[in-house]
Amino acid sequence: METLNRLDTDLFLWLNSLHAPWLDSIMVGATMRNTWIPFYALLIGWLIYQYRKLAFGLVLTLVLAVVLSDQMASSVLKPLTLRLRPCHEPALQKLIHPVLECGGTYGFASSHAANTFALAMALWLMIGKRFWWVRWVFLWAAVVSYSRIYVGAHYPLDVLAGAGIGVLMAVGCVSLYRKLMILPPTP
Repeated sequence: METLNRLDTDLFLWLNSLHAPWLDSIMVGATMRNTWIPFYALLIGWLIYQYRKLAFGLVLTLVLAVVLSDQMASSVLKPLTLRLRPCHEPALQKLIHPVLECGGTYGFASSHAANTFALAMALWLMIGKRFWWVRWVFLWAAVVSYSRIYVGAHYPLDVLAGAGIGVLMAVGCVSLYRKLMILPPTP
């Protein structure tokens, strides 16, 4: 476990060191939750326009996947593991490039990664075969997740665990949606 922690810390330090003044504001924008409110509003509006009556179930499934992912990361794993964020780790204070104030004390697992990957995966599973562009939502999720390392808030394993949680919650929620809507499983 110590070797894994050391590798995670080394990878974090390397990724966090890849900073540039022009990139700081972009990564701050990517990591701030309120930045994405217009995107969420457009997505919901588009789903309503595209799917009419079915949109309620789709949006509810997306919201449920994100809420469950968020709660698993924030309310279950962070208090359970008590893993300090890198920006709260005294041994790393002089080695990292913090762009924002550190935030909460614990970081495992990343809620940002969990939430964005839950949204991306649920969207992909529900409408990805019909709309090819949905795959780009995974790139958005990856950028938001990487921004958490860039600003010094999470280790890479925090982000990977969060992404995994998001994917699992999305799969579960979409499976439930399909059962409740009595839809056949996708091939």
